[in-house]
Amino acid sequence: MKALCLTIVLAPLIASIITGLYGKKIGRSGSHWLTILGVGISFLLSLFVFKQVIFDQASYNIDVYEWLTLGDFSFKIGFLIDPLTVTMMVVVTFVSLMVHIYTIGYMHEDPGYQRFFSYISLFTFSMLMLVMANNFLQLFFGWEAVGLVSYLLIGFWYTRDSAIFANMKAFLVNRVGDFGFLLGIGAVLAVFNTLDYQSVFSQAPLINAQTFTITENIHWPVMTVICLLLFVGAMGKSAQVPLHVWLPDSMEGPTPISALIHAATMVTAGIFMVARMSPLFELSDTALNVILVIGAITAFFMGLVGIVQNDIKRVVAYSTLSQLGYMTVALGASAYSIAIFHLFTHAFFKALLFLGAGSVIVALHHEQDMRNMGGLRKYMPITYWTAFIGTLALIGFPGFSGFFSKDSIIEAVHYSNLPAAEFAYWLVLAGVFVTAFYSFRLLFLVFHGESRMDKHTEEHVKESPKVITIPLILLAIPSVFAGLFIGSFVFGDYFAQSIFVAEHHQAVAKLSEHYHGLWSFVTHAFQGYAVYLAFAGIFCAWFLYLKQPQLPEILKQKLHIPYKVLANKYGVDELYQMFFANGSRKIGAFCDSFGDRLLIDGLVVNGSAKVINWFSAKVRNLQTGYLYHYAFAMIIGLLILLSKVFLQ
Repeated sequence: MKALCLTIVLAPLIASIITGLYGKKIGRSGSHWLTILGVGISFLLSLFVFKQVIFDQASYNIDVYEWLTLGDFSFKIGFLIDPLTVTMMVVVTFVSLMVHIYTIGYMHEDPGYQRFFSYISLFTFSMLMLVMANNFLQLFFGWEAVGLVSYLLIGFWYTRDSAIFANMKAFLVNRVGDFGFLLGIGAVLAVFNTLDYQSVFSQAPLINAQTFTITENIHWPVMTVICLLLFVGAMGKSAQVPLHVWLPDSMEGPTPISALIHAATMVTAGIFMVARMSPLFELSDTALNVILVIGAITAFFMGLVGIVQNDIKRVVAYSTLSQLGYMTVALGASAYSIAIFHLFTHAFFKALLFLGAGSVIVALHHEQDMRNMGGLRKYMPITYWTAFIGTLALIGFPGFSGFFSKDSIIEAVHYSNLPAAEFAYWLVLAGVFVTAFYSFRLLFLVFHGESRMDKHTEEHVKESPKVITIPLILLAIPSVFAGLFIGSFVFGDYFAQSIFVAEHHQAVAKLSEHYHGLWSFVTHAFQGYAVYLAFAGIFCAWFLYLKQPQLPEILKQKLHIPYKVLANKYGVDELYQMFFANGSRKIGAFCDSFGDRLLIDGLVVNGSAKVINWFSAKVRNLQTGYLYHYAFAMIIGLLILLSKVFLQ
């Protein structure tokens, strides 16, 4: 198993290194075939490991080698292979494989073709290291590696100022989250004396009563501090409010990256991490309440921003923010299995929507403004129908994959007994309407109605080549059927080895009491609000953008204040730019002018030189060059010496 795991991890890395160093020698076709082969091997072997773990009931905790010994501490590299791990392995490698194939068509004219394949293959390696880790050290390595590759890919078109700004923004915002994450790992090491998952989880109940002494009268529970610090890392990586601002701007990168990193894999790393740490989070209701509130705010308010976006990729980006909020809410409700189930279904339909958006962008010669589209259904039938399937899955239309996972989240939050659960419940419920509205707004503006394309574009628009449409079709299949696994994922013992839920957190248990099969789950949904809110969102989008297409502009004028708030994304970006970015620059300018130029250069360096010059100038006056001045000085000196002798 050790050799198998190493092959899964190293195959994309080796392909990435060869392509990155020798891309010009092996050429374009050599680059894409080599990286596809590497990821394909990882995918097939991941399926084999999936079969062993799920069907043969095997699990493995393997230490590969000891990386560092420091006193009593031993830092190792290893793999924890259990149901949670193999699920993530299959999702990561499958979506990555589809993106690799899709990239051949999307990036075929780009001069950085080989470099791009090297980067995305390197990302696959980094993500696999993250999800397969059996200790916090390796988790942090994978965590930082995916952040680095994300930085490289967002700024892939480095000649664009907007891309450079976006990748720097992503890098800095993630550093804020990673700082908290690193503090959390440090606290784990300080308290548990180990970074091994199994050792930490086994000791956690014994240490639960311990506290950190902040002041004489303030004592914080150890587990709450650790969980909140770890969750700060998840907030950065999974783009939760207020560390969400980097993800929409990351759309400056090529569309395949939006699908691979910023929809299906990297941004879900925070969700995976919290689920993996369930034995710790279950010991802190405070942390769970915070997670509930943060997730609910992200799910609803980021969805609202998606309503006013006109860039096709940014609409899908804000949809990603909202869906990550839903996953986070599930984590806060201790419904970890449902959060991972939604991560699983979301990976397929969101990657499908991003790649569908990319197909439209390529067909329209890199036009991304939906106001310049319309009527594409007749020109691009495969893209349309696959995007339609992805949209139905996203809004939670009954029977599609997103329906089973999203409806489970809403019901689990409803059954949660945490104080913040009611607040979260109403926000995620309202988010269903918002999701349906902006999703079908995109579908109607892009594929339906009258064409708003210029004549030249309309004359040349056609369906994308098979290298683009085949991945769309392959992703559309699980977008429809992935929800059928709800019985095993959510209500079975699929995650029994991986996830721990405390007895007093009974949301999933109560939900299980009402589950009597797939058909019963679908029919039961019609007794709640979510399905009707989704239908209402579809109807409103149809009425405003197809039936009465002049109404949106009228509403925009009448509701100009709310529209401006949403268009400005609540002013959060401007606040950060003014307070943190400009503030940091002003502090730097002050340190440069006062600290460096005035204090160090002016006072210490140049000041000492000036003092010496002044003193030298004064002393220099004593050296006149006249003999009688020196004789006079010698006489005065002699008189002083004689006076001291006589005085004694």
